[in-house]
Amino acid sequence: MIDPKDLSARFPGDFLFGVATAAFQIEGASKADGRKPSIWDAFSNMPGRVHNRDNGDIACDHYNRLEADLDLIQSMGVKAYRFSIAWPRILPDGTGPINEKGLDFYDRLVDGCKARGIQTFATLYHWDLPLTLMGDGGWTARSTAYAFQRYARIVMERLGDRLDSVATFNEPWCSVWLSHLYGIHAPGERNMEAALAALHHTNLAHGLGVEAIRDAAPSVPVGLVLNAHSIFPGSDGPADRAAMLRAFDFHNGVFFDPVFKGHYPPAFMEALGTQMPEIAEGDLATINRPLDWWGLNYYTPMRVADDPSEGAVFPATVAAPPVEESRTDIGWEICPSALRSLVEELYARYDLPDLYITENGAAYNMGIEDGAVDDQPRLDYYARHLSVCADLVGEGYPLRGYFAWSLMDNFEWAEGYRMRFGLVHVDYETQVRTIKKSGLWYGALAGRFPHGNHKAG
Repeated sequence: MIDPKDLSARFPGDFLFGVATAAFQIEGASKADGRKPSIWDAFSNMPGRVHNRDNGDIACDHYNRLEADLDLIQSMGVKAYRFSIAWPRILPDGTGPINEKGLDFYDRLVDGCKARGIQTFATLYHWDLPLTLMGDGGWTARSTAYAFQRYARIVMERLGDRLDSVATFNEPWCSVWLSHLYGIHAPGERNMEAALAALHHTNLAHGLGVEAIRDAAPSVPVGLVLNAHSIFPGSDGPADRAAMLRAFDFHNGVFFDPVFKGHYPPAFMEALGTQMPEIAEGDLATINRPLDWWGLNYYTPMRVADDPSEGAVFPATVAAPPVEESRTDIGWEICPSALRSLVEELYARYDLPDLYITENGAAYNMGIEDGAVDDQPRLDYYARHLSVCADLVGEGYPLRGYFAWSLMDNFEWAEGYRMRFGLVHVDYETQVRTIKKSGLWYGALAGRFPHGNHKAG
C-alpha cells in the first residue's frame, strides 16, 4: 500500500483534494419543498430501465442530512466538495417561477461548506432535466438551451458570491449519446437524429451558460466537465487505427472541437452533418467561449475495432476486448496508464486551460464486517491513479486538483443501488454512514494539504 505521506510529497502543497457527488444520486426528498420530477424520476419508474426499479426518492437522504454529511466531509480532511445543483428544485418546470425553497437548500449547503473551510465546486447540470421540458422535446429542442441559460443566471445571481468554482455540464457524452442514442440513460432514446439534436443544443447551452455565469458572477472560475474517452485500437492494423480516429471524433471531438476550436470535427460532419439540427449563425462562437478550467472524469479506457459491416453508421466501430485482466465490480477494465496518455493526447490536440480530475474511482461492493469496510482494491485503484496524477504534475501539465468519486455510495443511475463507488459506505435501510478503508486512506492524504512546498506564481 502506498503511504499517503510518500504520495503527498509528489504533489505541490496547494494541490486540491476533494470529493464529488451529484444531486439526484444522493439528495432524495424528490417531492419536498416544491421540487417537481426530473427525467430521471420518470425513467426510474419505467419497468426495465433501472436495476430493480430503484429510484431517487430517498437515495442517501442527503437533503435531510445535510449538516451531518458536511461534518463527514470535514472529518475526512478533504478541502473541496464538488456537488451538483438540481434544476427541478430551482425551476420545477424548467422555466417559469423560481422556487425559493430550492435555492435556500443550496444556500445552506454553500454556507455550510464555507463554515467548515471546504471549497465549493458546483455543477449546474448533472442529468436531472426538469420533466416538464420533455413536453417541448427536452435536449432535442433548441429552447432548452435558453431555459438552461436562464437557470444558470438565477443560480449564479444567488450563489455566485460564495462559490469557488462552477461547471456548466457534467459529462455531456452521457446526456447526449448514452441518453439519446444508446437508450441506457434518461430519457432512453435510441435515435441518431435525436442524439445529434441533443448534442448541438447541449453544446449551445454550455456556451449560453458561460455567458450567463460571467455576467452574473464574473469572479467565479467557470469550466466544463467532460468524460473524455481514452481510445485504443483493437489491433495495429490500418482499419482499426482508422476506427480509433473516428471514435475519437465521435466520443471526444464533438465536445472538445466546438468548445476549444469553434467547429465540429470535419470527418464527423462529413458523415452525419446532414442529420444535424440547424447550426444558427453565431452558435459556434457562443460555444467557443474561453474557459477558466476544465474537468476530466476518468474510469476506464475504450477499445475499438473497425466495423466492416455494410452500412455501418459513423463512427462504424465495435468494441475490442480489454487488455488488462483486472476489473472493478461493474466490469470496467483498470488501466491507470490510459489516464496519462489521455491527458497527454488532449493537451497535444487542444489549447486547454487548467485541469481538475473531477471524477475518478471504482465500484467495489464490499459490505461492513466487524464495523469496518475493507475495500483494499478501491484503495489500490485510487493510489495507482493518483500516482499517475503526480507524474502529470511533475511533467508540467496544469493539473490543479483531484476529486474522488464518490463521497458515499449512492444511486448509480441505470445500475440502481447495486454498485457502490463510495469512500463512505451507506446502509440504505438505516442511512448510517461508515468510512471505508479507502476513505480513511484518502482522508490521510487529503489532510496533508495545503502545505508549504508550492511555488508562488
